[in-house]
Amino acid sequence: MARYTWGPSLWYKSYPIAQGSRQSPIDIISTQAMFDPSLKPLNISYGSDSSLGISNNGHSVMVDFKDIDDKTVPAISGGPLENPYRLKQFHFHWGTSQKSGSEHIINGKSFPCELHLVHWNAKKYTTFGEAVAAPDGLAVIGVFLEVGEEHTSMNRLTDAFYMVKFKGTKAEFRSFNPSTLLPPSKKYWTYAGSLTTPPLHESVTWIVLKEAIQISEKQMEKFRSLLFTTEEDEKIPMVNNFRPPQPLKGRVIRASFKV
Repeated sequence: MARYTWGPSLWYKSYPIAQGSRQSPIDIISTQAMFDPSLKPLNISYGSDSSLGISNNGHSVMVDFKDIDDKTVPAISGGPLENPYRLKQFHFHWGTSQKSGSEHIINGKSFPCELHLVHWNAKKYTTFGEAVAAPDGLAVIGVFLEVGEEHTSMNRLTDAFYMVKFKGTKAEFRSFNPSTLLPPSKKYWTYAGSLTTPPLHESVTWIVLKEAIQISEKQMEKFRSLLFTTEEDEKIPMVNNFRPPQPLKGRVIRASFKV
C-alpha cells in the first residue's frame, strides 16, 4: 500500500520542486553536523488557551491554534530565527512498528513517530498562506517519539482520536498546552528545508530536537487506529504516512550543542 493514496515516489510528477535543492526530511548524521556557537537557545511561549480543534485531513491528525495578533497566541523565537514565529498547528507522522515512522532519521535510525509543530513568520508576512510559500516563511519544530513509558499529557490527545477516526472529520479541542509534548532538553539541529507533504514548498527552517519523548505502545496503537479513508470508503489504516529522507545537496546542518 502506498504511504498516501498518491505516493511520495510520484509527487515529482505533479510537484517538480520535489526534486529541489532543500527538500525534507533528511538523515541527520550527528558527526557531520556543525556546532554553531552563535545559535541561540529556543524561546518557546506556549499556553493552554489557544488550541481550537482536532481533525483528520486524510494524511495525519492535526490540532490547530488561534492565528491572530494576540499576545496569548503561542509562539517561538530565538534559536536560528530572526523573528518570532506563531504556532499554526501540530501534526504527526508514524509507521506500523517501532522500527519506522519518523520523517527525519538520526544516523540512519528511525523512530516510530514524529511530531511537527508548524509556525509561521507573522512579523514579516500577513497570512499563513503568504508565509508558506516564502523562503523564510515557516519554522517547524520536530520532536521524536519513542515507545516506552506512558505519556500522561498525550492521553488527552489520543483519547480524542475516536472523534476524528475518518478522513475529513473534525472536533473541538480546546485548552491543550503543546509544551507538554516537548522534551526537557531543547538541544537541536537546524537546517533549511521544505514541507514534507505537497505542495513541498522550500519554506521551512527546521528545528529538530535531539531528545525524544516517550509514549506507551497502547498510545501508539491509537495513532494506528486512525484511517486514511472516509466513513463511506473501504477502511485503510493510517500508517506509514511519512516521506523518506531526501538528498542533502550540499546543505549544512547546524547543531546548538557539541557532540
